[in-house]
Amino acid sequence: MWNKNRITELLGIEYPIMQGPFGGGLSTVELTATVSNLGGLGGFGAYTLSPQEIYTVHQEILKKTDKPYNLNLWVNDHDIIDEKQTQKQYERAVETFKPYFDILNTEVPALPPSFESRFENQLQVVFDIKPKVFSFMFGLLNPTIIEDLHKQGTIVFGNATTLDEAIALENLGVDVIVASGFESGGHRPSFLDQSELSTTGTFALIQLIKDKVKIPVAAAGGIANGRGIAGAFTLGAEAVQIGTAFLATEESGALPIHKEFLFSDAAKSTTLSRAYTGRLGRAITTEITRNVLTATDDVLPFPLQTTFMNSLKKSALEQQKNNLVMFWCGQIAPLLKHKKATILMKSLIEEANELLK
Repeated sequence: MWNKNRITELLGIEYPIMQGPFGGGLSTVELTATVSNLGGLGGFGAYTLSPQEIYTVHQEILKKTDKPYNLNLWVNDHDIIDEKQTQKQYERAVETFKPYFDILNTEVPALPPSFESRFENQLQVVFDIKPKVFSFMFGLLNPTIIEDLHKQGTIVFGNATTLDEAIALENLGVDVIVASGFESGGHRPSFLDQSELSTTGTFALIQLIKDKVKIPVAAAGGIANGRGIAGAFTLGAEAVQIGTAFLATEESGALPIHKEFLFSDAAKSTTLSRAYTGRLGRAITTEITRNVLTATDDVLPFPLQTTFMNSLKKSALEQQKNNLVMFWCGQIAPLLKHKKATILMKSLIEEANELLK
């Protein structure tokens, strides 16, 4: 049985189908609980939340499901080096992006205020609320933290974009590796090398990791239906993490126009770029990403670039110049069919059951 393996046994879930834990307000309590209640593993990305907000979200999820869910945080939540370097980056960013602010008749914003890491305070909440599953991205944790999480009964997932990252995570003591292929929408969670040099495809990455790593692997990227699940399992995955297909559902926190674009012809073309946030991520191709491409040397460090671009996004949405707006999107989007999470989840299960008899 495809749905009876090390991951389903470890998590106590019926189906090894995990919803991607979207950050930046895209996760919702409703979506997380829906996936968990249907036998999968819902996910909630909390890297932008304060400790109190994480606690509140956890309590709201518990009101809607008694099943496990995945709480996700970012170990490295900023890329700021120093003020002098940031000022130089700001000057280059102004030169690069001013034409787009001009198109919208919007003033170029001042240099955003610096950013203080929130991760340590956020992590303390994880020890307070004791979630069944905790996942982390963009770095490694201290091994003693992993040990303490295990002692309190929390299962730990680590995200890898390369074989070397997967090996590092196994050595650290995580329970499951999420193999994030470059087909995925959203940020690339690379941490051992530049993201641009860590772009292995999902199906190659699964095989590479399975050949060297003993702990279970979940496949993420380019999966939106039963055929994708069957392919991932055939290559050695014991779970799949699905992002874009769940992001497109009514229950997600994405803007209505974002969801509309995910089901449009625009989703046929996606680009990996740093232009909108300062970190490499995959979104629907825009006029900006076509012209600026990765913009590695012309953007502010994450998350200051996000703040810098917020007024442009706001103006573009107000003026309906959506070709200037970043909409996260994976390469599999042209195959999307379902707009309700319940229908999507049931379809994934039925298709996988048929193909993996």
